[in-house]
Amino acid sequence: MSRPKLKEVIVVEGKNDTLAIRRAVEADTIETRGSALGEEVLAEIKRAQAKRGVIVFTDPDYAGERIRRIISENVAGVKHAFLPQSEAVGKGKIGIEHAGAEAIAKALQSVRAEWDGEEPEPPLTWEEYYELGFAGGSDSRKRRERIAERLGIGYGNAKQFYRRLQVLCISREELLQAMAAEEEGWKG
Repeated sequence: MSRPKLKEVIVVEGKNDTLAIRRAVEADTIETRGSALGEEVLAEIKRAQAKRGVIVFTDPDYAGERIRRIISENVAGVKHAFLPQSEAVGKGKIGIEHAGAEAIAKALQSVRAEWDGEEPEPPLTWEEYYELGFAGGSDSRKRRERIAERLGIGYGNAKQFYRRLQVLCISREELLQAMAAEEEGWKG
């Protein structure tokens, strides 16, 4: 079976993540070796971004989100790949290393770029976001999880998810289409 070859360098957390990535695609990786990102690792990521581009592909957990945020704040223009937690569970833990090759390949095909330049307009005002049930409701978390999975952008708490919609340039139309598809899925 031929694996797709990626030009970009993929940033992962550790050796086992690199092995999982290589089962799915041909790609070079940079391992952060945990959530305490040192200056050397950030410098390596900056060099890779300048030469080939970088895809941040961290575990769908708190530590992975922390690493993703630090990289985004320090390296302009990185892309992001997200894996739903449900695809990354194994041996009682959550991580890229537990995902199947097909799930990893799919996540890497759905890479999202951050905005560059001026601050983008949010797809929804905070009031609309709240009214649509993404915050403040008993099922808000579940709603964010389902829409995040449908959009392929990773789960976040209410504030993180609202911000992620902006940072990853999710348009109002794209968000509303995902919501409509999700509602259709519930009916079917």
